[in-house]
Amino acid sequence: MVTEGWFSEDFSLAEIKRLRAIERIPQLRPGNARLDGAFAVPTLEEIIDLVKSLQISQGRRIGLYLETKHPSHFQALGLDLERPLVRTLQRNGYLGRQAPVYIQSFEVDNLKSLSRLTSIRLVQLLGSGQPDDQRRAGKPLTYAQMATPAGLAAIARYASAVGPDKGYVIPRDSAGRLGVPTTFVADAHAAGLRVHPYSFRAENAFLPLELRNSADPQARGDIRAELQAFLATGIDGLFIDQPDIAVGLRENR
Repeated sequence: MVTEGWFSEDFSLAEIKRLRAIERIPQLRPGNARLDGAFAVPTLEEIIDLVKSLQISQGRRIGLYLETKHPSHFQALGLDLERPLVRTLQRNGYLGRQAPVYIQSFEVDNLKSLSRLTSIRLVQLLGSGQPDDQRRAGKPLTYAQMATPAGLAAIARYASAVGPDKGYVIPRDSAGRLGVPTTFVADAHAAGLRVHPYSFRAENAFLPLELRNSADPQARGDIRAELQAFLATGIDGLFIDQPDIAVGLRENR
């Protein structure tokens, strides 16, 4: 399959800086669309500068959670991400496992490469089907195989954590309701991995059927009940579009 269009590698940084961010799902979050066009696309260096300034003004430690997007695609173009990423982090004082940084990827080989370049904590993301680099290389490895006890033990050789689609932790039944928790969290912990599932969103459109408060897909349902169910499995962190809700629950636990 050939995908046509314009891609980030087709532009210089100066050209990308002319672009402006817009709300990705305005049909569900029309309020956010009022800010369409207000913000430029930041570089990693600019994000780090922002974090450093906020740490000073707020008097607290703020971490970075970075993702390498489609690394094998950029490797094939001669635009490897790994070494420039590590150099940028090192230049800004992010060194070792104690640095407030995670680097995540849906691919496998680039995380293995990063594990040889840095001791910053790495996160293997788990989705559906195959990691793209494994598919490109003609290898049979699937995410389902990686989610087994043996697969998680293999991940632990190069990563500190896993970021599974939340269905790996608590799947939904055929009606779209929350089902029974799996052994995924226990299996990952047994391998020495932390577990950070994704992605939690408060709108009815994304919630389990029994936690929606109406037929309106934009309205916020009982996201707290979903979070409580996942926290009860022993997860170590999570990705959520409304982090204030999750932080509030954490502080009350």
